[in-house]
Amino acid sequence: MRLYPEKPQKVYYFGTCLVDMMYPEAGMAGIKLIQREGVKVIYPPRQTCCGQPAYNSGFPDEARTVARKQIELFPEDYPIVVPSGSCAGMMRHHYPKLFANDPDSERAINFSKKIYELSEFLVHVLDVKLEDRGDPINVTWHSSCHALREMRTTEDSKSLIRSLKNVNLIELQNETECCGFGGTFAVKQPAISAAMVKDKTADIRQTGSARFISGDCGCLMNISGAMQRDKVKIDGQHLAEFIWERINDKPSAS
Repeated sequence: MRLYPEKPQKVYYFGTCLVDMMYPEAGMAGIKLIQREGVKVIYPPRQTCCGQPAYNSGFPDEARTVARKQIELFPEDYPIVVPSGSCAGMMRHHYPKLFANDPDSERAINFSKKIYELSEFLVHVLDVKLEDRGDPINVTWHSSCHALREMRTTEDSKSLIRSLKNVNLIELQNETECCGFGGTFAVKQPAISAAMVKDKTADIRQTGSARFISGDCGCLMNISGAMQRDKVKIDGQHLAEFIWERINDKPSAS
Protein backbone atom coordinates (compact mmCIF):
# COMPACT_ATOMS: atom_id res chain seq x y z
CA MET A 1 0.00 0.00 0.00
CA ARG A 2 1.28 3.45 -0.89
CA LEU A 3 1.92 5.79 2.01
CA TYR A 4 0.13 8.67 0.27
CA PRO A 5 -2.92 7.26 -1.58
CA GLU A 6 -4.48 10.73 -1.89
CA LYS A 7 -3.18 14.05 -3.14
CA PRO A 8 -1.21 15.81 -0.36
CA GLN A 9 -1.23 19.55 0.18
CA LYS A 10 2.56 19.76 0.49
CA VAL A 11 5.54 17.80 -0.81
CA TYR A 12 9.28 17.97 -0.44
CA TYR A 13 11.45 18.03 -3.55
CA PHE A 14 14.89 16.44 -3.65
CA GLY A 15 16.65 18.00 -6.62
CA THR A 16 19.68 15.66 -7.08
CA CYS A 17 23.28 16.70 -7.80
CA LEU A 18 23.05 16.49 -11.58
CA VAL A 19 19.87 18.54 -11.73
CA ASP A 20 21.58 21.16 -9.59
CA MET A 21 24.79 21.26 -11.62
CA MET A 22 23.77 20.26 -15.15
CA TYR A 23 20.01 20.22 -15.72
CA PRO A 24 18.31 22.87 -13.54
CA GLU A 25 15.56 23.29 -16.15
CA ALA A 26 14.56 19.65 -15.61
CA GLY A 27 14.32 20.18 -11.87
CA MET A 28 12.21 23.30 -12.28
CA ALA A 29 9.91 21.55 -14.75
CA GLY A 30 9.27 18.81 -12.21
CA ILE A 31 8.42 21.39 -9.56
CA LYS A 32 6.04 23.19 -11.92
CA LEU A 33 4.26 19.96 -12.83
CA ILE A 34 3.55 19.35 -9.15
CA GLN A 35 2.55 22.96 -8.47
CA ARG A 36 0.19 22.79 -11.46
CA GLU A 37 -1.89 20.30 -9.46
CA GLY A 38 -2.30 22.74 -6.56
CA VAL A 39 0.37 21.17 -4.36
CA LYS A 40 2.92 23.30 -2.47
CA VAL A 41 6.52 22.27 -3.16
CA ILE A 42 9.12 22.68 -0.42
CA TYR A 43 12.77 22.65 -1.47
CA PRO A 44 15.17 22.48 1.49
CA PRO A 45 18.05 24.63 0.24
CA ARG A 46 20.80 22.82 2.15
CA GLN A 47 20.16 19.45 0.52
CA THR A 48 23.14 17.89 -1.23
CA CYS A 49 23.84 14.38 -2.56
CA CYS A 50 21.86 11.25 -1.74
CA GLY A 51 25.13 9.45 -0.96
CA GLN A 52 24.98 6.95 -3.78
CA PRO A 53 28.48 7.60 -5.27
CA ALA A 54 30.17 6.83 -1.96
CA TYR A 55 27.84 3.90 -1.27
CA ASN A 56 28.46 2.26 -4.66
CA SER A 57 32.20 2.82 -4.32
CA GLY A 58 32.40 0.85 -1.07
CA PHE A 59 32.46 3.72 1.45
CA PRO A 60 29.38 3.12 3.64
CA ASP A 61 30.53 5.36 6.49
CA GLU A 62 30.94 8.35 4.18
CA ALA A 63 27.64 7.54 2.44
CA ARG A 64 25.90 7.35 5.82
CA THR A 65 27.23 10.78 6.81
CA VAL A 66 25.80 12.31 3.65
CA ALA A 67 22.52 10.38 3.90
CA ARG A 68 22.02 11.33 7.55
CA LYS A 69 22.12 15.00 6.61
CA GLN A 70 19.40 14.49 3.98
CA ILE A 71 17.19 12.71 6.49
CA GLU A 72 17.56 15.65 8.89
CA LEU A 73 16.53 18.14 6.19
CA PHE A 74 13.20 16.46 5.38
CA PRO A 75 11.62 16.04 8.84
CA GLU A 76 7.90 16.46 8.14
CA ASP A 77 5.55 13.70 7.02
CA TYR A 78 5.33 14.90 3.42
CA PRO A 79 6.10 12.88 0.29
CA ILE A 80 9.63 13.43 -1.01
CA VAL A 81 9.54 13.63 -4.81
CA VAL A 82 12.76 12.88 -6.72
CA PRO A 83 13.23 13.52 -10.47
CA SER A 84 15.57 10.54 -10.77
CA GLY A 85 14.99 6.81 -10.51
CA SER A 86 18.61 6.38 -9.46
CA CYS A 87 18.56 8.72 -6.47
CA ALA A 88 15.04 7.63 -5.54
CA GLY A 89 16.19 4.01 -5.60
CA MET A 90 19.10 4.79 -3.30
CA MET A 91 16.89 6.60 -0.81
CA ARG A 92 13.96 4.19 -0.81
CA HIS A 93 15.74 0.84 -1.05
CA HIS A 94 19.27 1.35 0.28
CA TYR A 95 18.91 3.81 3.16
CA PRO A 96 17.30 1.14 5.39
CA LYS A 97 20.24 -1.18 4.66
CA LEU A 98 22.79 1.60 5.10
CA PHE A 99 21.41 2.45 8.55
CA ALA A 100 20.86 -1.11 9.78
CA ASN A 101 21.99 -1.36 13.44
CA ASP A 102 22.43 2.43 13.53
CA PRO A 103 20.67 4.66 16.11
CA ASP A 104 18.96 6.39 13.16
CA SER A 105 17.67 3.14 11.69
CA GLU A 106 14.00 3.91 12.37
CA ARG A 107 14.33 7.43 11.00
CA ALA A 108 15.95 6.07 7.83
CA ILE A 109 13.16 3.54 7.35
CA ASN A 110 10.46 6.20 7.81
CA PHE A 111 12.32 8.51 5.44
CA SER A 112 12.56 5.80 2.77
CA LYS A 113 8.80 5.24 2.87
CA LYS A 114 8.22 8.87 1.84
CA ILE A 115 10.27 8.63 -1.37
CA TYR A 116 8.60 8.85 -4.77
CA GLU A 117 10.18 9.00 -8.20
CA LEU A 118 8.61 11.91 -10.09
CA SER A 119 6.66 10.00 -12.76
CA GLU A 120 5.40 7.55 -10.12
CA PHE A 121 4.10 10.47 -8.06
CA LEU A 122 2.47 12.21 -11.03
CA VAL A 123 0.68 9.04 -12.12
CA HIS A 124 -0.30 7.29 -8.89
CA VAL A 125 -0.73 10.14 -6.41
CA LEU A 126 -1.65 13.19 -8.49
CA ASP A 127 -3.32 11.32 -11.38
CA VAL A 128 -2.30 14.10 -13.75
CA LYS A 129 -4.19 14.78 -16.97
CA LEU A 130 -2.11 16.27 -19.78
CA GLU A 131 -3.28 18.28 -22.77
CA ASP A 132 -0.68 18.19 -25.53
CA ARG A 133 -0.19 21.58 -27.24
CA GLY A 134 2.83 20.61 -29.33
CA ASP A 135 3.35 19.62 -32.94
CA PRO A 136 3.55 15.93 -33.89
CA ILE A 137 6.88 14.37 -32.96
CA ASN A 138 8.50 10.94 -32.77
CA VAL A 139 10.40 10.22 -29.57
CA THR A 140 11.98 7.24 -27.89
CA TRP A 141 12.43 6.44 -24.21
CA HIS A 142 15.52 5.33 -22.31
CA SER A 143 15.04 4.13 -18.75
CA SER A 144 17.79 4.21 -16.18
CA CYS A 145 18.65 0.84 -14.64
CA HIS A 146 17.44 1.93 -11.19
CA ALA A 147 14.11 3.23 -12.49
CA LEU A 148 13.63 -0.01 -14.39
CA ARG A 149 14.77 -2.57 -11.83
CA GLU A 150 14.55 -0.91 -8.40
CA MET A 151 11.83 1.71 -8.58
CA ARG A 152 9.96 -0.04 -11.41
CA THR A 153 8.60 3.26 -12.68
CA THR A 154 9.37 2.83 -16.38
CA GLU A 155 5.74 2.17 -17.31
CA ASP A 156 4.66 5.23 -15.32
CA SER A 157 7.03 7.39 -17.35
CA LYS A 158 5.94 5.89 -20.65
CA SER A 159 2.28 6.23 -19.78
CA LEU A 160 2.81 9.98 -19.34
CA ILE A 161 4.46 10.18 -22.76
CA ARG A 162 1.69 8.13 -24.38
CA SER A 163 -0.94 10.42 -22.90
CA LEU A 164 0.39 13.25 -25.09
CA LYS A 165 -1.77 12.95 -28.20
CA ASN A 166 0.73 14.33 -30.72
CA VAL A 167 3.70 12.34 -29.43
CA ASN A 168 4.53 9.00 -31.04
CA LEU A 169 6.61 6.84 -28.70
CA ILE A 170 8.89 4.43 -30.58
CA GLU A 171 10.26 1.67 -28.40
CA LEU A 172 13.97 0.86 -28.34
CA GLN A 173 14.93 -2.62 -29.50
CA ASN A 174 17.14 -3.10 -26.42
CA GLU A 175 15.39 -0.90 -23.91
CA THR A 176 16.56 -2.82 -20.84
CA GLU A 177 20.27 -2.43 -21.65
CA CYS A 178 22.31 0.04 -19.59
CA CYS A 179 23.69 3.16 -21.28
CA GLY A 180 27.05 2.60 -19.58
CA PHE A 181 27.01 5.58 -17.22
CA GLY A 182 26.54 4.00 -13.80
CA GLY A 183 28.01 7.01 -11.99
CA THR A 184 31.56 6.13 -11.00
CA PHE A 185 31.47 3.09 -13.31
CA ALA A 186 31.99 5.36 -16.33
CA VAL A 187 35.14 6.71 -14.68
CA LYS A 188 36.50 3.38 -13.45
CA GLN A 189 35.72 1.44 -16.64
CA PRO A 190 35.82 4.01 -19.46
CA ALA A 191 36.36 1.53 -22.30
CA ILE A 192 33.44 -0.67 -21.28
CA SER A 193 31.26 2.38 -20.64
CA ALA A 194 32.09 3.79 -24.08
CA ALA A 195 31.17 0.52 -25.78
CA MET A 196 27.87 0.37 -23.92
CA VAL A 197 26.84 3.93 -24.78
CA LYS A 198 27.80 3.29 -28.42
CA ASP A 199 25.27 0.46 -28.50
CA LYS A 200 22.67 2.67 -26.83
CA THR A 201 23.11 5.55 -29.26
CA ALA A 202 22.86 3.15 -32.20
CA ASP A 203 19.60 1.81 -30.80
CA ILE A 204 18.24 5.35 -30.43
CA ARG A 205 19.28 6.26 -33.95
CA GLN A 206 17.55 3.25 -35.51
CA THR A 207 14.18 4.46 -34.18
CA GLY A 208 14.34 7.57 -36.38
CA SER A 209 13.18 9.65 -33.43
CA ALA A 210 13.72 13.38 -33.23
CA ARG A 211 14.34 13.22 -29.50
CA PHE A 212 15.11 10.73 -26.77
CA ILE A 213 13.56 11.11 -23.33
CA SER A 214 14.83 9.88 -19.98
CA GLY A 215 13.97 10.39 -16.33
CA ASP A 216 17.58 10.39 -15.12
CA CYS A 217 20.09 13.15 -15.76
CA GLY A 218 23.09 10.83 -15.55
CA CYS A 219 21.83 8.85 -18.51
CA LEU A 220 20.95 12.07 -20.35
CA MET A 221 24.44 13.46 -19.81
CA ASN A 222 26.14 10.26 -20.92
CA ILE A 223 24.04 9.56 -24.02
CA SER A 224 23.82 13.21 -25.11
CA GLY A 225 27.58 13.58 -24.73
CA ALA A 226 28.18 10.55 -26.94
CA MET A 227 25.70 11.88 -29.50
CA GLN A 228 27.38 15.29 -29.60
CA ARG A 229 30.83 13.70 -29.94
CA ASP A 230 29.61 11.68 -32.92
CA LYS A 231 27.74 14.69 -34.36
CA VAL A 232 24.36 12.94 -34.12
CA LYS A 233 21.59 15.52 -34.14
CA ILE A 234 19.15 13.90 -31.74
CA ASP A 235 18.44 15.91 -28.62
CA GLY A 236 18.00 14.35 -25.21
CA GLN A 237 15.54 15.75 -22.69
CA HIS A 238 14.40 14.96 -19.17
CA LEU A 239 10.83 13.69 -18.98
CA ALA A 240 9.67 16.56 -16.77
CA GLU A 241 11.02 19.24 -19.09
CA PHE A 242 9.58 17.47 -22.14
CA ILE A 243 6.11 17.26 -20.60
CA TRP A 244 6.17 20.86 -19.37
CA GLU A 245 7.17 22.02 -22.85
CA ARG A 246 4.42 20.00 -24.52
CA ILE A 247 1.58 21.24 -22.31
CA ASN A 248 2.58 24.90 -22.39
CA ASP A 249 4.18 25.69 -25.76
CA LYS A 250 3.97 24.88 -29.44
CA PRO A 251 7.45 23.35 -29.91
CA SER A 252 8.82 22.39 -33.28
CA ALA A 253 9.06 18.70 -34.08
CA SER A 254 12.62 19.16 -35.33
